[in-house]
Amino acid sequence: MIRLVLVEDEAMLRGALGQLLDLEPDLTVVAQAADGTAAIAEAARHVPDVVVMDLEMPGGPDGLEAAGRILAGRPDTRIVLVTRHARPGVLTRALRVGVRGFVPKSRPAAHLAQVIRDVHAGHRHVDPEIAAAALVLDCPLSERELDVLRLTREGLSVRDIAGRVHLAAGTVRNYLSSAMIKVGAPSRHAAARYAVERGWL
Repeated sequence: MIRLVLVEDEAMLRGALGQLLDLEPDLTVVAQAADGTAAIAEAARHVPDVVVMDLEMPGGPDGLEAAGRILAGRPDTRIVLVTRHARPGVLTRALRVGVRGFVPKSRPAAHLAQVIRDVHAGHRHVDPEIAAAALVLDCPLSERELDVLRLTREGLSVRDIAGRVHLAAGTVRNYLSSAMIKVGAPSRHAAARYAVERGWL
């Protein structure tokens, strides 16, 4: 049996998907979580083979950040991210973190089940539409610039962003200024909006 932790902030969707995956003869959902913080805790507690996790979750770490923390503790865990908005810019970051699967929520549960099997077997799965989009969309921003813009979108101050990314406030300002110059935005908030519109965040 392939042991799963399922992470989804929408309770109805989480429950339905959990039931569908449990119907598969070789899959079992050993735990469910509603946010990134709980996902990290459940993955540490249950040591699953695969974590199936929503990319976009409000508050706390999103799916990508949670995936990074889970993999830092147990690199052999397979992570499959599911998303309603399959932004190609996120794909590059996900692969760098070590995510093995990337699937839009528009795909049926049976497809997700097969992706889980493939990922568990050591393969990587990237949805073809996401992969095609990633080939034609080039992001000029560095990972750190994307990090500080992502936190800007959450409404954090420069000081709060500095605390989250463990950098000096001056360094955060430099990253924000660099991002603004690269995209031609008049403010950090405008730069963040620009990045979202192009699928980099």
